[in-house]
Amino acid sequence: MLLTLAGFFVYFYGKILPVTHVLETRVDGLTPQEAERVLAQRYPLVGQYAFVYSTGENEMRYEIPMDSVGVTYDYRGTAEGAYKIARRGNVLADLYKILKSFWSPTRLSIKVNYDEEKLSEAMGVIVGQISVEPVYPSAILVNDEIIVNEGKAGIEVDLSSLKKAFLDELARAGRDEIIVQSKVVDPTINDMEQMTFRDRAEQFTSKSLIIMFESDNLAYKSRELVEMIAVNGYRDEAMNKMVEETKVKFEREAQNPAFVFTNGRVEEFTPALAGVRIKNTELRIRLYEAMAELESTEVDEITIEAPVELTPAEFETSEVNNLGIKELIGRGSSNFRGSIAGRVYNIDLAASRLNGVLVKPGEIFSFNAALGDVSKLTGYKEAYVISEGKTILGDGGGVCQVSTTLFRAALNAGLPIMERRAHTYRVGYYEQGFAPGLDATVYSPTTDFKFKNDTPAHILIQATPDTKNLTLVFELYGTSDGRVATITKPVITESTSPPDDVYIDDPSLPLGQIKQIEYKAWGAKVVFNYNVTRDGETIYEKAFYSVYKPWGAVYMRGTAPVQ
Repeated sequence: MLLTLAGFFVYFYGKILPVTHVLETRVDGLTPQEAERVLAQRYPLVGQYAFVYSTGENEMRYEIPMDSVGVTYDYRGTAEGAYKIARRGNVLADLYKILKSFWSPTRLSIKVNYDEEKLSEAMGVIVGQISVEPVYPSAILVNDEIIVNEGKAGIEVDLSSLKKAFLDELARAGRDEIIVQSKVVDPTINDMEQMTFRDRAEQFTSKSLIIMFESDNLAYKSRELVEMIAVNGYRDEAMNKMVEETKVKFEREAQNPAFVFTNGRVEEFTPALAGVRIKNTELRIRLYEAMAELESTEVDEITIEAPVELTPAEFETSEVNNLGIKELIGRGSSNFRGSIAGRVYNIDLAASRLNGVLVKPGEIFSFNAALGDVSKLTGYKEAYVISEGKTILGDGGGVCQVSTTLFRAALNAGLPIMERRAHTYRVGYYEQGFAPGLDATVYSPTTDFKFKNDTPAHILIQATPDTKNLTLVFELYGTSDGRVATITKPVITESTSPPDDVYIDDPSLPLGQIKQIEYKAWGAKVVFNYNVTRDGETIYEKAFYSVYKPWGAVYMRGTAPVQ
């Protein structure tokens, strides 16, 4: 027995052991080099393979040259793999493998080399030309009407399955065409399901979802919310878009402070800001929960806080100044879309002249005193103003946009308002995104806006006019003493219908051209309550009343002769 085994191993020394096949070819008894030559002759690589896709009526054919995707047969590696069978170094296991091969021959496929990136790209082209993206059911809001798209079926080809089928064909040296398999993806909904879908969408009409961070927000109204609905829950791509928009809106790098104080005025100021990163997963959860609540309840508006991770700045604001200015204590904003060029210019100029102003502890800030003279002599342009019940061109039109915005910042900071007067008429600029009653008119020397700094430190006024997006922001920096300001929603207690439209000749417009500069506004009596507390105790409270006369639409009528 031992002599027989010894003779067996002597005979197969350097040769492939029995009974070994590569595909249908026996290679036992051959050296690896001999087997390599046999395999190369027996199984030459086909120059290209065809991929066939049939729709029943039409047939599409695609061909991939093997050299374009780096495909080669590894004859040497295949032969060496055959030689190593039952030569693993475990005598009993190897002997068992040899004996087993006599009634269960070993069969190997040919090893294939290929360029993974090039093959995936070539086959991706085939998949892309065959596949048809399904259209999933959706809803849109058009002119207060819900329109439901039932969806559309698509065709899906699995790239990994197609690649496996091709490599399997190569490994068995097949020369057959590769049949491309596909499946229909049909997300369409029937009439009954469309009714259910529409009912769900209608739950979001006249509703809004607001994402807050610090004193800023990102608002989504009915149109965006309706488009988020999916058959099961809400659309992932719409949810992802909201997350990305939130990141763009609120994320920032940590910012060290800068403070340059010259001649009683801050010439350069940058507060210390912590770096902000949105927590994507947590935000998605909050958005999903908010959407579900809006859909299932009568709640009209939900505000969620953006979940963030904060990275502190290297230095704090208080470390670069000795005035007690270390944090944001109040912020106010407004929009002035529709303003003529002169008005935009004046807003930018007036805001820039208040930027960097310091208000000492205990000081009463006067808007008129801080701003100075408003006229052509100090750089202001003509813009439309309301004077004695008429819309006329006047120096500094738009300055009241600045006083109104600063009034809102002072309210949010919880500061005592010492003097404030509402406009005689409701002005559309101040109601862009805001209720009536949150404006403050100024006209030196008779009408001023004033507030008192009753905080323990200086207050720094920072203005940010944006003449591209037509927005204005005032931020007040100082030291918080723990006060909390509450402003009730302004309530219209009485309304008066507007008068007839007004047309005013304008020599700057071409003859016959009509331009609307004011829109009809009802007269109104408005009230809101302002309450400031600290440690649960009220330290300041006031009711603000505004009485607006009714105002008709105003049109500028061109009188300039045609050139």
